[in-house]
Amino acid sequence: MKIITLMENTAVSPALASEHGLSLYIETDTPQGLRRLLFDMGQSDAFLRNAQMLGVDLSLVDTAIISHGHYDHGGGLTAFLTVNDHAPVYVHREAFVPHYSGSRDRYIGLDPALAGSSRLCMTGDETDLGGGLRLVTCNACERRHADSAQGMLSEQDGTLAQDSFAHEQYLVVQEGGRRIVVSGCSHKGVLNIIEWLRPDILVGGFHYMKLDVQGSGRAVLEEAVQALAGGPVCYTCHCTGQEAYEYLKDRLGDRLHYLAAGSAEQV
Repeated sequence: MKIITLMENTAVSPALASEHGLSLYIETDTPQGLRRLLFDMGQSDAFLRNAQMLGVDLSLVDTAIISHGHYDHGGGLTAFLTVNDHAPVYVHREAFVPHYSGSRDRYIGLDPALAGSSRLCMTGDETDLGGGLRLVTCNACERRHADSAQGMLSEQDGTLAQDSFAHEQYLVVQEGGRRIVVSGCSHKGVLNIIEWLRPDILVGGFHYMKLDVQGSGRAVLEEAVQALAGGPVCYTCHCTGQEAYEYLKDRLGDRLHYLAAGSAEQV
């Protein structure tokens, strides 16, 4: 599998745009041939310019996925639809529910005007994409480890409540005898996701960016070290947070890698 990071909080070169967001271009071999996927679209159209600079032709993408209903993962949807006229966009049926951070003063959801687009394929708890690819939510699974939903809110029937992240979905790819899992932000808890899906390789954010690495967050990171040391090889990014990443990298070494805009990895 080849993964080219089109957008992330940081970039490998000042010539590339960066923003708080994530967009991954993925190529994977399936029994039916090569699949070209776009996983998330950043918060703006900047990922399009990066794709052009990196030699990625987004008009050839055959499948697009929005991991969950936040602006920094689906804000570039309109831009993608202008350069690709055929790829279905898989998004969970609850992704367009209004989402907020802390209060109604900070809307962090998707553009509701796009909810009726004919290009959207609304998903449920499991969706078979063919060729050994599927989308899953793991909504029925027990969360034995901490999640990162604190402070994130969703609106149901006019009432705000803590977001359960039922709208967050994960891409599971079977390739070459390995299971590769791609997650946007792992709001349900990265250690939970590992326990549920047992990946050989995990790609995505860990959402540790708000942890106090020198204080109360240390226990969370130490639990992660113990789980990851004997778990999947990880390629992380975006919401993991630089300080948390450096702490984990120091202890996990080559089992942990970072994806910045412009990164190209063969995993």
